[in-house]
Amino acid sequence: MNLGLFMMPLHPPHRSIADSYDRDLDLITLGDQLGYRECWIGEHITERWETAPTPELLIAKALAMTDQIVLGTGVTLLAVHHPAEVAHRIAMLDHMARGRLYWGIGIRALTTDLSLFGIDAATVGERSREALQVILGMWQAEDGKFDFDGKHFQVHATQGDPELERYLYMKPYQQPHPPIGVASTSPGSETIRLAGERGWIPMSSSNLLERDLFKHWDLIREGAESSGLPPERARWRIARDIYVSESDEQAREEAAEVLSKPFVRHQKPNMKAQGRLFALKEDIEMTDDELTPEYMMDHAWIVGSPETVATRLRHLYHQVGGFGTLLTITHDPDDHALEQRSLRLLAEEVAPLLSDLTGD
Repeated sequence: MNLGLFMMPLHPPHRSIADSYDRDLDLITLGDQLGYRECWIGEHITERWETAPTPELLIAKALAMTDQIVLGTGVTLLAVHHPAEVAHRIAMLDHMARGRLYWGIGIRALTTDLSLFGIDAATVGERSREALQVILGMWQAEDGKFDFDGKHFQVHATQGDPELERYLYMKPYQQPHPPIGVASTSPGSETIRLAGERGWIPMSSSNLLERDLFKHWDLIREGAESSGLPPERARWRIARDIYVSESDEQAREEAAEVLSKPFVRHQKPNMKAQGRLFALKEDIEMTDDELTPEYMMDHAWIVGSPETVATRLRHLYHQVGGFGTLLTITHDPDDHALEQRSLRLLAEEVAPLLSDLTGD
């Protein structure tokens, strides 16, 4: 089982934006040194807690500061960008990375993001599917020619001018394209089924309990079988909020700073506004007020000493039938050393206890 990072990124609004990026880069470079295999960086335009409206810029700088870790968009919001621009931006970044890049895609977007771009929320699915069709089509285009007339996008590339060398030429460094990841936050996600159908990387959100991870695997498997592909558990990524410290007592005390504050101030209100708090409830009769940080430590987050965290991760692995990569959510407590130490303990003390879990 490999280790990776999922960087929304989460930053309290009192943190300056410039300092937030420095902290993100600190964690990415630390992850690279510790052997984390990958880091996915989120994209939101109007979300003050998640300050990465253009994750490709953070990725570009991180590439120059690291040696091994694979960087990925987590995810590109397909509906809010023109696909011809995305096709060129991701292809260029792939060349800069010399292939050390994943491309994560997402169908949904915040209503405030959509409003900013004047996009009707009812069209998001259609726009996203058209955008994906255009991007993949442009990357596969031969002789510099590509034509697409859709409901939302019209893209036309002719033969161009061979004398002036002006034509559609940009394709990714990795062929036919960077590995594509699909992040899913809802139990009955059609996008994670699409990942199975296309042989892409499925990523299950940290805001899902174990019972819903079973549903995700069923959808991944159904999608793969519909295309005649073998469902591969090694490709499956599962994200979790994890905090490791020297003892269980110390971990729970420090998690009140690292995990509880962003949950109470940002994640819980955000999920409530989207009508998704039900995904965190073990009992459907639970009230929203019962979703306390203490409940989350017991039922959703993985908090404790290296031994306790390893035991809980082993339980998760066997409960869902196995998966290939654990993505730990990065956090930004005021004491930056707490998050750094947790990532170090996860890599150096927890991971060796799980070395027999191969993801098969």
